[in-house]
Amino acid sequence: MTAEAVAAAAKQPPDLQVPDVLETLAQLPNDDVYTPPKVVAAMLDILPEHVWSEPHYTWLDPAAKSGIFLREAFRRLMVGLAAWEPDGQKRREHIVKNMIFGAATTQINGEITRRSLYQTKNATGKEVKDLGLAGLVVQFDSPDGNVPFVETEHTLTRKGDKCSLCKAPSKLIRDQRESYAYSFIHKTYPTKEMGTMKFDVIIGNPPYQMGTEGHGKTASSIYHLFVERAIAMNPRYVVMITPSRWFAGGKGMDNFRDRMIADRRLRILVNNPKIYDVFPQVKIRGGVSYFLWDRDYDGDVEFQTRVRGELKSSVTRDLREGDGVVVRDNRALSIIRKVISAAEPQTVEDISSVTKPFGLTMRSNYKGSVAEPFEGAVPLIYATKIGYSRPDQIERNHEWIDRWKVILPMVSSGDTPEDDEGNIIDVVLGEPIALAPGSACTQTYFIPGMFSTREETENFAYYLATKFVRFLVLQRKISQHVTPDRFRFVPMLDMTRRWTDSDLFARYGLSPEEIEYIETSIKPRSIILSLDSPIPETHLPGGRKYRAGDAAVEPDDEGNDE
Repeated sequence: MTAEAVAAAAKQPPDLQVPDVLETLAQLPNDDVYTPPKVVAAMLDILPEHVWSEPHYTWLDPAAKSGIFLREAFRRLMVGLAAWEPDGQKRREHIVKNMIFGAATTQINGEITRRSLYQTKNATGKEVKDLGLAGLVVQFDSPDGNVPFVETEHTLTRKGDKCSLCKAPSKLIRDQRESYAYSFIHKTYPTKEMGTMKFDVIIGNPPYQMGTEGHGKTASSIYHLFVERAIAMNPRYVVMITPSRWFAGGKGMDNFRDRMIADRRLRILVNNPKIYDVFPQVKIRGGVSYFLWDRDYDGDVEFQTRVRGELKSSVTRDLREGDGVVVRDNRALSIIRKVISAAEPQTVEDISSVTKPFGLTMRSNYKGSVAEPFEGAVPLIYATKIGYSRPDQIERNHEWIDRWKVILPMVSSGDTPEDDEGNIIDVVLGEPIALAPGSACTQTYFIPGMFSTREETENFAYYLATKFVRFLVLQRKISQHVTPDRFRFVPMLDMTRRWTDSDLFARYGLSPEEIEYIETSIKPRSIILSLDSPIPETHLPGGRKYRAGDAAVEPDDEGNDE
């Protein structure tokens, strides 16, 4: 291309320029989550500036897929090390051979990464035919260069049911869905040839779960194993992007969450709560986040919230204030502090039932009930219908059947809807159902409160529907699942009276700004009152929730059953 052509291309509007091939790759639907270049750039921006002028630092991507992290680090190092080594070819060779390393997640991803970083998938350069390109290629002795795919096998437990290291189920391994093991977390990378090599900066986007498409609802998270191993290697810095679900723990993540919250070396945490904001082709409920772990830092975390790349808030704070979760909303902290300082005797969590109130086998699709009532039957409330079971089929907590109670869906919207300004708005919880004594429920619901009177039951249902309560729940909820611990910030008040949002705002001394924030970020919530019958009319034929033959139904973005 002539100099005139290059100049003309540079003047073209951005949408007419040739796109970055790795930006295009990141838009393609794939089991691998390829990271867009602009996201990588934002992640690298949180590293201290001095890293780009350190010629003896070593860099590692422990889960290389497209090579974007190593390529972007290389580009910045080429600029930052110009004063150290003015000769561009020598500088390029030093960076590529002595500073940049990666562990490919698959053989093909190793080839893609080497193509991104070395201009050729064969790092020896022997396959390069273009003489113009050959001069740019840094040649290695091995075709893998510094980015090998290390074939690794799973190590099964004594039972043979799963991998002892990554927990991959043996069925997935046998079915070839997870026939290989990730070398970094199985400790076959760094390789024996690399010895006890130390890395200064570890960056990347690790695989998020064990399993393939179709196993998403039961697949086990795996990204935390990459983070834990990276930190255990004690580099100077770790920068990784993961789902934000760990903020609230759950399914094998509680210990990881607790360690991250307690780790005072966590320096910056950037939360991107909007679904599809970072990875347009992947629905990650609760959003994603990336962090800077700094070995020599000891202090509070700079917690940032970004929507569509725009900084919404940034506050330096102690993550331990969340009492077991990472509070993802900086603007909520002052409200939480006011509620906690009131030192109410109980919270709603304290009075909530277990999440499987009437039996471990009474799942959402429980088959043990019949459609028509019979003498002595216990009405069983499903998501969209009523079934009838014998009393002996109720496995536990028989005494709860004859209590006044409020039941609440275990699943509500896990998405984070936004208004036109990018502000998050949500309903947080499904509809509370206030019930007269005489019925049980499947695991579709749990019981946040039981009472002795009709009045308390009705008032409690209205209380759960207030924006104030749901705002406090939202601070501990990052997925669609609602469990008792999500109510830890919600005070349990006297339910012989009806509480309104105005009453609650006044009781806890909220400022006009705090009130406006709650009012605008939480949607109205309806309730279901069934105080004259243990069977809500909404679940009977003709009722708005009734669907014959349905078991559990996923909620829509409004928190209603679809």
